[in-house]
Amino acid sequence: MNARIQHVSLPRPPGTEVETRAFYGELLGLEEMNPPHSLHALDLIWFKLGETELHLFAEGPTGQDHSGRHVCLAVDDVEALRERMEAAGLSVVGTIPIPGRPRYFVRDPFGNLLEITTIEADFRSIES
Repeated sequence: MNARIQHVSLPRPPGTEVETRAFYGELLGLEEMNPPHSLHALDLIWFKLGETELHLFAEGPTGQDHSGRHVCLAVDDVEALRERMEAAGLSVVGTIPIPGRPRYFVRDPFGNLLEITTIEADFRSIES
């Protein structure tokens, strides 16, 4: 069986369409795509992530989430994006380094944890 991630779904509070598009569309530079018409009533905002999709759905608050669950986005210029995020007032947090994969974490406007990385080399060949 050949499996791959087709999409990732993250919650956002109802009424946050502007903030969603500003963070994911403008700051991260993701291309928005229209969800299927059959799902129109679900208040979804979808973005393309290469062959994968990111789906943000409206959901009421469920309390402060301190979970380590996250989505990892690989980008071409991890440091340029860090600078843009910090300039936008976001808190960018470093973490345990992975050889060949510079990375950091940031929360979207709704508290979802995102890891941002770039793949420079296969860590297995560096650690060998």
